[in-house]
Amino acid sequence: MYSDLLELLMALDGVQQDPRWHPEGCALYHSLQAFDLARRETADRGLWAAALLHDVGKAVSSPDHDEVGADLLEGLVSPRVVWLVRHHLDLLRIPGPTKRRLRGTPALADLQRLRRWDVGGRSPTASVMDPDAALAILLDESQTILPCGEPAPTPDDAIRKEEQ
Repeated sequence: MYSDLLELLMALDGVQQDPRWHPEGCALYHSLQAFDLARRETADRGLWAAALLHDVGKAVSSPDHDEVGADLLEGLVSPRVVWLVRHHLDLLRIPGPTKRRLRGTPALADLQRLRRWDVGGRSPTASVMDPDAALAILLDESQTILPCGEPAPTPDDAIRKEEQ
């Protein structure tokens, strides 16, 4: 699992993002910033994982990187982390329906925090750890992010039906 996750992260190295939204440039640098912000705010390693891995799909396809990234992570991390990666742009793309659908749930709070870290991880001058160190911290004694770990908060099929 470690080597698979490291490979997904390292594929982000040098992936440049639109400077209008990402003045920090590199997608890996951005992801490491989001991870650092998550670690400062919560002890929830599932959220740490989502923050670190939320953009892994950008190495393949930027416009639908949320779906692509979730598909890449399927079977490597817990269903909860996959769900968070798949839906990390919902509060940007469809904020009203997302808030109504998830009102009062831990899933909404998780998406709001992930969105905040995603937006906050855009400093061109931030100091970040290397991907190896980030993964070592994430995986140290953690069972919550393993594929058999926490379930997804809401079945994706039900969400897709509600959006149609």
